[in-house]
Amino acid sequence: MLRLTWVQPEDLVGHELRQARLDGRDAGAVAARWRAAGGGEAPPRAGASARPVSPRLRRLAEDLLDELARLPCPSADDEPTDIGRIGALCPDWPSPRPAGAVSRARLEAAWLGRAAGCLLGKPVEKLPLTGIRLLGRAAGNWPPTSYFTARGVPRDLLAAYPWNRRSAPTSLAENIDGMPEDDDLNYPLLNLLLLQRHGRAFTTDDVARLWLDELPPGRTFTAERIAHRNLLTGLEPPDTARHRNPFREWIGALIRADVHGWTNPGDPAAAAGQAHRDAILSHTANGVYAAMFAAAVIATAAPDDAPDVHACLRAGLAVVPPGSRLAGAVRHAVRLAGAHDDFDTVVDELHAVHSPAHHWVHAVPNTALIAAALTHADGDFTGSVSRVVSGGWDTDSNGATVGGVAGLLAGSPAALPEHWTAPLKNRLATSVGDFDGTGFDTLAHLTHREATRPCPSPT
Repeated sequence: MLRLTWVQPEDLVGHELRQARLDGRDAGAVAARWRAAGGGEAPPRAGASARPVSPRLRRLAEDLLDELARLPCPSADDEPTDIGRIGALCPDWPSPRPAGAVSRARLEAAWLGRAAGCLLGKPVEKLPLTGIRLLGRAAGNWPPTSYFTARGVPRDLLAAYPWNRRSAPTSLAENIDGMPEDDDLNYPLLNLLLLQRHGRAFTTDDVARLWLDELPPGRTFTAERIAHRNLLTGLEPPDTARHRNPFREWIGALIRADVHGWTNPGDPAAAAGQAHRDAILSHTANGVYAAMFAAAVIATAAPDDAPDVHACLRAGLAVVPPGSRLAGAVRHAVRLAGAHDDFDTVVDELHAVHSPAHHWVHAVPNTALIAAALTHADGDFTGSVSRVVSGGWDTDSNGATVGGVAGLLAGSPAALPEHWTAPLKNRLATSVGDFDGTGFDTLAHLTHREATRPCPSPT
């Protein structure tokens, strides 16, 4: 029987109850009713539970999702989604700046870095931290300074910690033949299309129409799949992010942020504004802040005269409300990275703090890990992608974001180690638009065109 992932109401309730605990809503009575009726917890790693429930329990799930949405949210004042209120809470919000100069070579390095970091993380996505460490060590590749391999790894270990089923055939070192399709590359391609069609003054409605035209629903996950469903039922943004969407603070908006940073070199405020208009189609609060943070970091790293990675991270924090959970998690991660020489120690502490309360795809722990890896590696490419993937959680998405930042800071494709870039063969697979088989040099050219196109004010 078809069990469509990330949309079954009976699975969404468990995720929404966890989200309620995170943002301080009192959901105890709802949780008790759900358990008393026979409702279960959300699947810990899969997108859907294995078996359907009765029509009665499904109807109850739908009613409880709506009831949970009506509960007062104590964190709302410190964690708004409206861009005006976000800016009002940020005392160091950056002033608008003239666009800096960004070279095609720098953008090509960013595209390549994003792809390589994503590819490193693909085979170990969804694995627990223990399994990632054991697999890397068994292959003599820990911390991972090259792509994961099954060569030399004992069969019993592979049976205990199997590679990601969809990714292993295309993302282990012995199997790589160009960049395989991944949502972490699909979304930058989609946002490149967005800018080509609407320019940097696009609206959230423009994003929604583009998704309906160009984004196959089967290539969406978590919050994006819910938003896609909500659009098809007639809801409009920003309600598409709120209605029965327990994934609205997960990592999906963050993985869409790179193009917004690349096309606003040296202007983190403009990049954050673009990321916000994109993110609110599917996300709220900390899910939106993660995208704004990433876009501002990337915009600061994009110019040819970019500062060091630490200044880039500070620019990212400047567009995040300082009292938010995401800002607190990033500040804590940066402090940890500066206090410990051994990055595994940093990772262990981050997991101790965040894993008990958060799903492994939630934006808060993953953004913290991104900041910690970039800080600890001082922006070095191999060191950054190695550290962030070694930290677990959403390994391919985090590898992609960190790889894109470190690629920008490296400055050119020639500055990236060949063992990362050669297997990509200047070719990526995708189901987005006409980009299938496109080279990273071509993507850099197209991105540069958008970065240098004059931009009117958004309407």
